[in-house]
Amino acid sequence: MSLIRVLEKFILSSVKKLAMGFLDLFIVALMPVLKILLITAVGLLLGTERIDILGANARSYLNRLVFFVFSPSIIFSNLSDTITLDSLATLWFMLVNILLTFLIGTALAWILIKITRTPQHLRGLVIGCCSAGNLGNLPLIIIPAVCGEENSPFGDSSVCSTDGEAYAALSMAVGSIYIWTFTYPIMRISASKTEEIVIDGSSIRDNNSRETSHLYSEIDTEALLPSKGCPSSEEYMDQVEPQSTGSEGKAKVTLLQKTTLQLKMLIGHIDLKKLFAPSTIAVIIGFLVGLVSPIRKVLIGDDAPLRVIYSSVSLIGEAAIPCMTLIIGANLFRGLKSSGVGPLLILGIIAIRYIILPSLGIVIVKAAHRFGMVESDSLFQFTLMLQYALPPAMNVGTISQLLETGQSECSVIMLWTYAVAAFSLTLWSTIFMLVVA
Repeated sequence: MSLIRVLEKFILSSVKKLAMGFLDLFIVALMPVLKILLITAVGLLLGTERIDILGANARSYLNRLVFFVFSPSIIFSNLSDTITLDSLATLWFMLVNILLTFLIGTALAWILIKITRTPQHLRGLVIGCCSAGNLGNLPLIIIPAVCGEENSPFGDSSVCSTDGEAYAALSMAVGSIYIWTFTYPIMRISASKTEEIVIDGSSIRDNNSRETSHLYSEIDTEALLPSKGCPSSEEYMDQVEPQSTGSEGKAKVTLLQKTTLQLKMLIGHIDLKKLFAPSTIAVIIGFLVGLVSPIRKVLIGDDAPLRVIYSSVSLIGEAAIPCMTLIIGANLFRGLKSSGVGPLLILGIIAIRYIILPSLGIVIVKAAHRFGMVESDSLFQFTLMLQYALPPAMNVGTISQLLETGQSECSVIMLWTYAVAAFSLTLWSTIFMLVVA
């Protein structure tokens, strides 16, 4: 009987400690997501017709500030301050890991599109939401918060916070490159397919809205749109030689030819002259400053002669996260009235981002560790796994705003995915810590 009582006390004590640790972790993971939801609510309020501070024109101008000023500033400041040559040598697998999140998310999104028969104008948005995670904002908030907890499994809080900021900064930088070189062209191709443009004199008609308007009149996105000489999908179709012709004269194309066509279409929509978005340029400059010691000493540090430049850029970058969130909230007003997103599609995106991807993330990271591609650093492994469990990137909303397609639908998807993230991030963070401990 005494042995049974001892076992009962041990089990009760273990369950109590686990429950207390889970509650602490729940609060840590919940706080940053709640902040984002509250700022989204403020953006929604400012975008209503009665207040109209963030109307269509205001959102366009704010979106341009985010794209050209705020996002590059926050990427440069975090990357140049935390990335060094020594740290980069051990973090190479993160580039592969993030690329896998994009590729797997895109494949799963394609399956979801086929199952739900997603309309053409929403396909690029679905791929963007499933492939591109919030690889910068949330890790910058969550990882240091986890390191600061008393019962953190990652050792000394100061060392953990320093390493965590480096991991989060690199995650933001690499994620930004992939978003603007992978997700953005895909969303742009989808947007171009939905627009049957009829040019008659100086007028342009959009077949979706069935209204005559000037394309992209609110935002000057010329630097982001396809070149006029960029080949269309029809031009690529003309380049394919049919394997055989049926009785009706229709060409039969093999699977290999179809795959080649899709790759040609994707490459055709990537204009190398316009490939380097402001965020990509900020990544290059941030790496240059962080890795080249003489430049780093001039700009970063209490004794740096040009430290005021870095401080100013860092100050500007702090506006990126709240401004992006306000834009999402302001767009939500139109989405609440007529979103055009079915419940099945939203549930599918949530299942991909919060069930399938995190589960695959554990398998991939543990396999990489087993084969020696990832070191035994538990915080680094936690960061790699966390990249699979994040909600959609806010830059997907920025892209939809720039392309002026699916803004309201994107806002509704963001609302539900970030609401669910308040709970899923907590659960998966707990599981990831148990796996890497």
